[in-house]
Amino acid sequence: MRGSKLFVGNLNRTVTQEQIIELFSTYGEVKEIKIIEGKGFAFIEMSAQVEAEKAKQELNGADYKGRALVIDEARPPKSRKKNYKRY
Repeated sequence: MRGSKLFVGNLNRTVTQEQIIELFSTYGEVKEIKIIEGKGFAFIEMSAQVEAEKAKQELNGADYKGRALVIDEARPPKSRKKNYKRY
């Protein structure tokens, strides 16, 4: 891993920000969290890369609230190019 930001997928849609912070704080300091409402995933930034790696190793595939978590390194957002029609 190159960074300290993680993608957390397959979340139960009822999971709260506090519950995710509690889960990830076991592996280090959670600097930032962004839950994508109604989509079942979130982005988490840990204070150090080593903490993010540990959380990924321990939690990827783990059962949480009845769902197997998918943890991966967060990727930068893709550039969205506007397609203009040429006449």
